[in-house]
Amino acid sequence: MFDISEELKKLPQKPGVYLMKNEKGQIIYVGKAINLKNRVRQYFQSSKNQTAKTKAMVPQIVEFEYIVTDSELEALILECNLIKQYEPYYNIMLKDDKTYPYIKVTIQEDFPRVFMTRRMDKDKAKYYGPYTDVLAVKETVETLHRLFPIRKCKKNLPKEMGKERPCLNHHIGQCLAPCSGAIASPEYKKYISDAIDFLEGKHDEIRKKMEQEMAEAAEKMEFEKAAALRDKIRAVKSIAQKQKMANMSVGDADVIAMVRAFHECLVQVFFIRDGKMTGRENFTMTASEEQGRSEILTAFVQQFYTGTAYIPREIILQEDLVSEEKELLAEYLWERRGGKVTFTVPIKGEKQKLVELAHKNAMLIFEQFGEKLRKEEQRTKGAMEELRQALGLSQTLKRVEAYDISNTQGFESVGSMVVFEDGKAKNSDYRKFRIKTVIGANDYASMKEVITRRLNHALKEKAEGKTSSFTRLPDLIFMDGGKIQVNAAQEVLLSFGMNIPVCGMVKDEKHRTRGLLFDGEEIKIPFTSEGFRLLTRIQDEVHRFAITYHRKLRQEKGLHSVLDDIKGIGEIRRKALMRHFGSIEDIAAAEVAELLEVEEMNIPSSEQVYAFFHQDELQN
Repeated sequence: MFDISEELKKLPQKPGVYLMKNEKGQIIYVGKAINLKNRVRQYFQSSKNQTAKTKAMVPQIVEFEYIVTDSELEALILECNLIKQYEPYYNIMLKDDKTYPYIKVTIQEDFPRVFMTRRMDKDKAKYYGPYTDVLAVKETVETLHRLFPIRKCKKNLPKEMGKERPCLNHHIGQCLAPCSGAIASPEYKKYISDAIDFLEGKHDEIRKKMEQEMAEAAEKMEFEKAAALRDKIRAVKSIAQKQKMANMSVGDADVIAMVRAFHECLVQVFFIRDGKMTGRENFTMTASEEQGRSEILTAFVQQFYTGTAYIPREIILQEDLVSEEKELLAEYLWERRGGKVTFTVPIKGEKQKLVELAHKNAMLIFEQFGEKLRKEEQRTKGAMEELRQALGLSQTLKRVEAYDISNTQGFESVGSMVVFEDGKAKNSDYRKFRIKTVIGANDYASMKEVITRRLNHALKEKAEGKTSSFTRLPDLIFMDGGKIQVNAAQEVLLSFGMNIPVCGMVKDEKHRTRGLLFDGEEIKIPFTSEGFRLLTRIQDEVHRFAITYHRKLRQEKGLHSVLDDIKGIGEIRRKALMRHFGSIEDIAAAEVAELLEVEEMNIPSSEQVYAFFHQDELQN
């Protein structure tokens, strides 16, 4: 039993991260502290100065754990990673997790290349971006290769020089073939210099240089070369016209503004590089209504810039960050960027106009998608609330799990578990079970095995101090079927001393979702309601997942005995075991001494069979 008052005494006076858990072992909040002892104790002292969020959270905390770090900066990084991993209910969450494309110029190489990448390494290369339009980035890179005859290959030059003949790009005039030694590094790098000028927006210089080369080619009657240069000049002019100037006084910055309605927030970011807007992006966040705008923007900056590859020199904000976090974030971003990062909250001038523009864009997008967000809310969380009310449950439904069994005439039985959180499928938490102790089409016994293994795994991880998707117990369990399946789950839960509501998802004679079986009664859900639509999605998904896994096993191995999966049990021993015991159930229930009664079995093989059917027990 976790005694909070006693555990508070054990807290170290060191920096670190703390994780608050509820009665189901779910992590509901992740925080960082420069002094764990002082910070965590504050939650359990007088609630007089606590925020509304903290007042709502503290009564749900039944235990906590902590991780000591070497510094507060390290705690900041760990906190952000854990928030992304566990998505705690009381943390402000950045929903988007995008990786943006960059254009990379490998100037550290003797014969540099230009290509698109989604990672930014510390390799002395030049990076341009981030960009929000992948197609535009690909088009730009292709344009560069059409304008400048630089290589596309990944050969290690000059080490691999002369080992192969030049490729097709050389023969169509799009590469100078440095791989063959046809051009020296200094001369080749002149073209790379032009490509860099192009990426940095020095289009006029590039255009004038090409116009001069075109005129010289025409004088020499090299009309084919002149025509090619003419086409390149047109491409440069076209791209120069497309690029929108943002503000010449703002060289390298991100501009951040936000709008909010209740717990939904939309953050707009303008990416400005070398005085040009290279793109913009929208991010949605969830936060409780009690959390202020500064707190939300602080959470955004922390989560966004621990995930993005590029850190700009300046971050221009609509509102200032939380004061106690600002200095730490500045230190962290300085370390990541390798140079100073400035936070600016302008009140006038060009930067303030940029913030205002970002805010107006955010407002327009929020108005445009606000109704969509509200409909999505009703389709997911609203649907969960409808099911809760229909079942008469008092506890809010955050996580539900659904189970199904699939087999072909009793062979190759499998179980599936799908998870929905806040009305949305959480694919990362899906699990598959290959039935080990049951032979034949026995859904009752198969379901008992699946639920038993699922709960055993949760208890095992909890005892080991681990935290994963398996340690998060559901608020409600759905069984694909009726009374038999529900009874199987309830019997297992009773043996574990757990009180989790279970209901069956029943179908009509046409195999369509009909309603729920709960507490011995069939609960009718209105067909036109979002709750019914969610129920149908859950039932279809758990059935699909089970069928897909079952089909995969059949394709991989065909129909065979579960005994084939036990190491050391070949065809002779398998047949001998079935002759002696008569069924898989009896083999699974046999002790090692009983297995040794079979003439073909020895001690190692008998122990292997016993361990296979009792591995969950042996692990606990």
